[in-house]
Amino acid sequence: MRKITDFEKNKISLEELQVFYKITSYLELTEKVYELIGKDQITPIKNSKLNGKKPALYQSYRIHRIGKDNSKLEEELHYNLLPMLDNDYYLRNMEVYRKDRLYVLQLNDYLKNKKDNLLDSVSYNERSFEIWGREKFLLREGGIRILKNLGLTLEELNVYDTTEPLAYYSHHKQVPQKILILENKDTFYSMRRHLISGNRTILGTQIGTLIYGAGKGIHKSFQDFTFCMEPYLNDPSNEILYFGDLDYEGIIIYENLHRDFREKVKIEPFCMAYKAMINKSELSRLPKMKKGQNSNIGSDFLSYFNQKTQEQIVEILTQNRYIPQEILQRKDF
Repeated sequence: MRKITDFEKNKISLEELQVFYKITSYLELTEKVYELIGKDQITPIKNSKLNGKKPALYQSYRIHRIGKDNSKLEEELHYNLLPMLDNDYYLRNMEVYRKDRLYVLQLNDYLKNKKDNLLDSVSYNERSFEIWGREKFLLREGGIRILKNLGLTLEELNVYDTTEPLAYYSHHKQVPQKILILENKDTFYSMRRHLISGNRTILGTQIGTLIYGAGKGIHKSFQDFTFCMEPYLNDPSNEILYFGDLDYEGIIIYENLHRDFREKVKIEPFCMAYKAMINKSELSRLPKMKKGQNSNIGSDFLSYFNQKTQEQIVEILTQNRYIPQEILQRKDF
């Protein structure tokens, strides 16, 4: 038989009570209300007013819930958890602790017995499985929330994000070499075909490796470059160039790369390619930029060009036009 304490809320209306107990007659409803009041399981809420029927009943009731004994759980939080885990949140929210308890204790046991494992950096999913036996728990099933409740950060778990591997084509493995990052797939394929056909230069510049950046995706994927790329690509004597669409978005992609990775590598625009785009284009026939582009570019990109080219680029942008890098084909390289 259903218990009134099984109702999810602390207040229950007369109509909700009737549905909850599947009551079909008013007489039966009256008897149930009197029974619950007599057992001190509910109290009428006087300001809900009477319903006007005979016998009259108040329209809402407060459910009495017997408090649970939390003393053992509180003792567990005080004395079993490691000092590095903050117990304040769970002491204030014991019902949440009841739900999270298994995962909190699994983390506590891991830190107690396997803390040395944290010296090695591993992926989110690998660490998650190591601690909780579920690879998705940390990022998708409440792990981050539990860490926050315990005052622990992801950095303290020494984890890293895994990115989509960089797609690249190396024409040779000599060092030093010039590495060219390309924003778009079509240009990557065209330049790769150009090099495979026996050419060693692109627009007069000898290129050793092409990297497909996939637009904004290059920022996340580029972490792989300094983290796990082959030694000949990671050689500090290499030069790295970037070539993308000539619009606000393409310029910002470059400037973000330049800013965020400048402590590790130097990245410059492939100026000859941008000049070739401008020389092949006609301003009046260029397409309009899509609405909503972030136009807040800095000076990093423009500083690599001479005064005339800077003025041409600024004119294109102020006219709200752009040049896709696909304007250049194999015959132009």
